[in-house]
Amino acid sequence: MSSAESAAIGGAAHLVSFMGSDTVLGVVAANHYYNEAMSAFSVPAAEHSTITSWGRERETDAFRNMIAKFGKPGAIVSVVSDSYDLFAALKVWGTELKQTVIDFGGTLVIRPDSGDPLTIVLQTLRALEASFGSSVNSKGRRVLNNVRVIQGDGINPESIETILAAMDEAGFATDNIVFGMGGALLQQINRDTQRFAMKCSAIRLGDEWHDVLKDPVTDLQQTLDERTPHAARESSDGRIPDRGVACKCGYAE
Repeated sequence: MSSAESAAIGGAAHLVSFMGSDTVLGVVAANHYYNEAMSAFSVPAAEHSTITSWGRERETDAFRNMIAKFGKPGAIVSVVSDSYDLFAALKVWGTELKQTVIDFGGTLVIRPDSGDPLTIVLQTLRALEASFGSSVNSKGRRVLNNVRVIQGDGINPESIETILAAMDEAGFATDNIVFGMGGALLQQINRDTQRFAMKCSAIRLGDEWHDVLKDPVTDLQQTLDERTPHAARESSDGRIPDRGVACKCGYAE
Protein backbone atom coordinates (compact mmCIF):
# COMPACT_ATOMS: atom_id res chain seq x y z
CA MET A 1 0.00 0.00 0.00
CA SER A 2 1.13 3.55 -0.65
CA SER A 3 0.09 4.97 2.73
CA ALA A 4 -1.71 4.31 5.99
CA GLU A 5 -4.77 6.04 4.53
CA SER A 6 -4.88 3.84 1.43
CA ALA A 7 -4.47 0.75 3.62
CA ALA A 8 -7.43 1.88 5.72
CA ILE A 9 -9.64 2.66 2.71
CA GLY A 10 -8.70 -0.44 0.73
CA GLY A 11 -8.85 -2.67 3.79
CA ALA A 12 -12.29 -1.37 4.74
CA ALA A 13 -13.54 -1.83 1.18
CA HIS A 14 -12.44 -5.47 1.33
CA LEU A 15 -14.60 -5.94 4.42
CA VAL A 16 -17.77 -5.11 2.50
CA SER A 17 -17.65 -8.67 1.18
CA PHE A 18 -15.34 -10.53 3.57
CA MET A 19 -14.87 -11.02 7.31
CA GLY A 20 -11.20 -12.02 7.31
CA SER A 21 -8.35 -9.53 7.26
CA ASP A 22 -4.86 -8.89 8.60
CA THR A 23 -4.96 -5.21 7.58
CA VAL A 24 -5.31 -3.63 11.00
CA LEU A 25 -5.85 -0.10 9.66
CA GLY A 26 -8.73 -1.32 7.51
CA VAL A 27 -10.36 -3.01 10.50
CA VAL A 28 -9.91 0.09 12.67
CA ALA A 29 -11.42 2.29 9.97
CA ALA A 30 -14.42 0.02 9.45
CA ASN A 31 -15.02 -0.24 13.19
CA HIS A 32 -14.88 3.53 13.60
CA TYR A 33 -16.86 4.76 10.61
CA TYR A 34 -19.46 2.01 10.55
CA ASN A 35 -19.87 1.60 14.31
CA GLU A 36 -18.84 -2.06 14.26
CA ALA A 37 -17.70 -3.77 17.43
CA MET A 38 -15.33 -5.90 15.32
CA SER A 39 -15.54 -5.84 11.54
CA ALA A 40 -13.00 -8.58 10.78
CA PHE A 41 -11.17 -11.54 12.24
CA SER A 42 -7.96 -13.43 11.67
CA VAL A 43 -6.36 -16.74 12.65
CA PRO A 44 -3.05 -17.79 14.23
CA ALA A 45 -0.61 -17.86 11.31
CA ALA A 46 3.10 -18.60 11.11
CA GLU A 47 5.23 -16.55 8.76
CA HIS A 48 8.71 -17.29 7.49
CA SER A 49 10.76 -15.78 10.32
CA THR A 50 8.72 -17.57 13.00
CA ILE A 51 9.57 -20.85 11.29
CA THR A 52 13.14 -20.23 10.13
CA SER A 53 14.19 -18.83 13.53
CA TRP A 54 14.02 -22.46 14.69
CA GLY A 55 16.59 -23.42 12.04
CA ARG A 56 16.37 -25.83 9.12
CA GLU A 57 17.02 -28.89 11.27
CA ARG A 58 14.17 -27.97 13.65
CA GLU A 59 11.51 -27.02 11.13
CA THR A 60 9.34 -29.97 12.15
CA ASP A 61 9.54 -28.78 15.77
CA ALA A 62 8.40 -25.34 14.63
CA PHE A 63 5.41 -26.91 12.89
CA ARG A 64 4.61 -29.01 15.94
CA ASN A 65 4.84 -25.94 18.17
CA MET A 66 2.21 -24.09 16.11
CA ILE A 67 -0.26 -26.92 16.65
CA ALA A 68 0.64 -27.22 20.34
CA LYS A 69 0.16 -23.48 20.94
CA PHE A 70 -2.92 -22.80 18.83
CA GLY A 71 -4.52 -26.11 17.89
CA LYS A 72 -7.86 -26.80 19.56
CA PRO A 73 -11.24 -28.14 18.45
CA GLY A 74 -12.71 -25.90 15.76
CA ALA A 75 -9.58 -23.74 15.45
CA ILE A 76 -7.93 -22.74 12.19
CA VAL A 77 -4.11 -22.70 12.22
CA SER A 78 -2.13 -21.48 9.22
CA VAL A 79 1.49 -22.54 8.74
CA VAL A 80 3.82 -21.38 5.97
CA SER A 81 5.60 -24.51 4.76
CA ASP A 82 7.95 -23.56 1.93
CA SER A 83 10.77 -22.02 4.00
CA TYR A 84 13.17 -24.72 2.83
CA ASP A 85 11.48 -27.52 0.91
CA LEU A 86 7.72 -27.44 0.45
CA PHE A 87 7.53 -31.04 -0.72
CA ALA A 88 9.54 -32.35 2.23
CA ALA A 89 7.31 -30.31 4.55
CA LEU A 90 4.17 -31.75 2.96
CA LYS A 91 5.57 -35.23 3.60
CA VAL A 92 6.17 -34.33 7.27
CA TRP A 93 2.64 -32.99 7.65
CA GLY A 94 1.26 -36.16 6.06
CA THR A 95 3.33 -38.64 8.07
CA GLU A 96 5.06 -37.58 11.29
CA LEU A 97 2.54 -34.86 12.15
CA LYS A 98 -0.55 -36.36 10.53
CA GLN A 99 -2.12 -37.70 13.72
CA THR A 100 -1.33 -34.47 15.56
CA VAL A 101 -3.25 -32.55 12.90
CA ILE A 102 -6.21 -34.93 13.07
CA ASP A 103 -6.28 -35.01 16.87
CA PHE A 104 -6.41 -31.26 17.47
CA GLY A 105 -9.88 -31.23 15.94
CA GLY A 106 -9.55 -28.09 13.83
CA THR A 107 -8.24 -27.21 10.39
CA LEU A 108 -4.62 -26.88 9.36
CA VAL A 109 -4.05 -24.43 6.53
CA ILE A 110 -0.83 -25.01 4.58
CA ARG A 111 0.76 -21.97 2.95
CA PRO A 112 3.04 -22.49 -0.03
CA ASP A 113 4.60 -19.13 -0.87
CA SER A 114 6.94 -19.54 -3.81
CA GLY A 115 7.08 -20.99 -7.30
CA ASP A 116 4.43 -20.85 -10.01
CA PRO A 117 1.13 -20.39 -8.13
CA LEU A 118 -0.96 -22.58 -10.44
CA THR A 119 1.49 -25.48 -10.38
CA ILE A 120 2.27 -25.24 -6.67
CA VAL A 121 -1.38 -25.07 -5.58
CA LEU A 122 -2.29 -28.21 -7.51
CA GLN A 123 0.81 -30.08 -6.29
CA THR A 124 0.03 -29.10 -2.70
CA LEU A 125 -3.61 -30.16 -2.96
CA ARG A 126 -2.68 -33.52 -4.43
CA ALA A 127 -0.04 -34.20 -1.79
CA LEU A 128 -2.40 -33.31 1.04
CA GLU A 129 -5.18 -35.42 -0.45
CA ALA A 130 -2.83 -38.41 -0.68
CA SER A 131 -2.08 -38.03 3.04
CA PHE A 132 -5.36 -36.89 4.58
CA GLY A 133 -7.94 -38.05 2.06
CA SER A 134 -10.99 -36.16 0.86
CA SER A 135 -14.76 -36.32 0.63
CA VAL A 136 -17.01 -35.49 -2.29
CA ASN A 137 -19.42 -32.58 -1.89
CA SER A 138 -22.88 -32.14 -3.37
CA LYS A 139 -21.39 -30.71 -6.58
CA GLY A 140 -19.16 -33.68 -7.15
CA ARG A 141 -15.95 -31.90 -6.17
CA ARG A 142 -13.45 -33.21 -3.63
CA VAL A 143 -12.90 -31.45 -0.27
CA LEU A 144 -9.78 -32.26 1.72
CA ASN A 145 -10.11 -33.73 5.21
CA ASN A 146 -8.58 -31.75 8.09
CA VAL A 147 -6.47 -29.47 5.89
CA ARG A 148 -6.75 -26.55 3.47
CA VAL A 149 -4.40 -24.35 1.42
CA ILE A 150 -3.80 -20.60 1.41
CA GLN A 151 -2.08 -19.00 -1.59
CA GLY A 152 -0.86 -15.44 -1.21
CA ASP A 153 2.13 -15.27 -3.54
CA GLY A 154 1.47 -14.08 -7.08
CA ILE A 155 -2.21 -13.42 -6.47
CA ASN A 156 -4.23 -10.99 -8.59
CA PRO A 157 -7.69 -11.17 -10.21
CA GLU A 158 -6.36 -13.04 -13.23
CA SER A 159 -4.34 -15.63 -11.31
CA ILE A 160 -7.26 -16.31 -8.96
CA GLU A 161 -9.47 -17.14 -11.94
CA THR A 162 -6.79 -19.35 -13.48
CA ILE A 163 -6.13 -21.28 -10.26
CA LEU A 164 -9.82 -21.86 -9.56
CA ALA A 165 -10.41 -23.08 -13.13
CA ALA A 166 -7.52 -25.53 -12.84
CA MET A 167 -8.77 -26.76 -9.46
CA ASP A 168 -12.23 -27.32 -10.90
CA GLU A 169 -10.81 -29.23 -13.85
CA ALA A 170 -8.82 -31.39 -11.41
CA GLY A 171 -11.98 -32.09 -9.40
CA PHE A 172 -11.11 -30.02 -6.32
CA ALA A 173 -13.73 -27.85 -4.62
CA THR A 174 -13.14 -24.13 -4.13
CA ASP A 175 -13.59 -24.77 -0.39
CA ASN A 176 -10.04 -26.14 -0.33
CA ILE A 177 -8.34 -22.78 -0.87
CA VAL A 178 -8.09 -19.29 0.56
CA PHE A 179 -6.36 -16.47 -1.31
CA GLY A 180 -4.18 -13.88 0.35
CA MET A 181 -5.53 -10.62 -1.05
CA GLY A 182 -2.82 -7.98 -0.85
CA GLY A 183 -1.90 -4.86 -2.76
CA ALA A 184 -2.17 -6.54 -6.16
CA LEU A 185 -5.96 -6.30 -5.88
CA LEU A 186 -5.74 -2.54 -5.28
CA GLN A 187 -3.06 -0.18 -6.60
CA GLN A 188 -0.24 -2.72 -7.02
CA ILE A 189 1.98 -0.34 -5.08
CA ASN A 190 3.75 -2.47 -2.52
CA ARG A 191 7.16 -3.39 -1.13
CA ASP A 192 8.21 -4.76 -4.52
CA THR A 193 7.74 -1.36 -6.15
CA GLN A 194 11.06 -0.22 -4.65
CA ARG A 195 12.43 -3.76 -4.17
CA PHE A 196 12.55 -3.21 -0.41
CA ALA A 197 11.39 -5.22 2.55
CA MET A 198 12.21 -4.99 6.24
CA LYS A 199 12.41 -8.43 7.80
CA CYS A 200 13.95 -10.27 10.71
CA SER A 201 17.34 -11.61 9.63
CA ALA A 202 18.89 -12.92 12.84
CA ILE A 203 17.87 -14.03 16.30
CA ARG A 204 19.88 -14.27 19.52
CA LEU A 205 19.24 -17.44 21.51
CA GLY A 206 21.05 -17.15 24.80
CA ASP A 207 24.47 -15.78 23.91
CA GLU A 208 24.53 -16.96 20.30
CA TRP A 209 23.28 -15.27 17.13
CA HIS A 210 21.58 -17.40 14.47
CA ASP A 211 20.71 -16.35 10.94
CA VAL A 212 17.03 -16.22 10.07
CA LEU A 213 16.49 -16.79 6.37
CA LYS A 214 14.39 -18.87 4.06
CA ASP A 215 15.85 -21.01 1.30
CA PRO A 216 12.89 -22.31 -0.76
CA VAL A 217 13.64 -24.96 -3.36
CA THR A 218 10.62 -23.68 -5.29
CA ASP A 219 12.05 -20.18 -5.85
CA LEU A 220 15.75 -19.56 -6.48
CA GLN A 221 15.28 -15.78 -6.72
CA GLN A 222 13.84 -15.57 -3.20
CA THR A 223 16.85 -17.52 -1.97
CA LEU A 224 19.25 -15.11 -3.67
CA ASP A 225 17.37 -12.10 -2.28
CA GLU A 226 17.49 -13.50 1.23
CA ARG A 227 21.24 -14.11 1.01
CA THR A 228 22.03 -10.56 -0.15
CA PRO A 229 23.60 -8.64 2.76
CA HIS A 230 21.86 -5.37 3.57
CA ALA A 231 22.27 -4.82 7.29
CA ALA A 232 24.91 -4.80 9.98
CA ARG A 233 24.79 -6.09 13.53
CA GLU A 234 25.66 -3.92 16.51
CA SER A 235 28.60 -5.21 18.53
CA SER A 236 28.78 -5.42 22.31
CA ASP A 237 30.68 -2.11 22.55
CA GLY A 238 28.03 -0.19 20.60
CA ARG A 239 29.86 -0.07 17.25
CA ILE A 240 28.07 -1.20 14.10
CA PRO A 241 30.60 -3.05 11.95
CA ASP A 242 29.74 -3.88 8.35
CA ARG A 243 30.12 -7.64 8.59
CA GLY A 244 27.96 -8.43 5.62
CA VAL A 245 26.22 -11.23 7.49
CA ALA A 246 22.64 -10.03 7.61
CA CYS A 247 19.89 -10.72 5.16
CA LYS A 248 17.70 -7.66 4.70
CA CYS A 249 16.99 -5.48 7.67
CA GLY A 250 16.33 -6.28 11.32
CA TYR A 251 17.44 -8.42 14.21
CA ALA A 252 15.43 -10.10 16.94
CA GLU A 253 16.41 -10.83 20.50
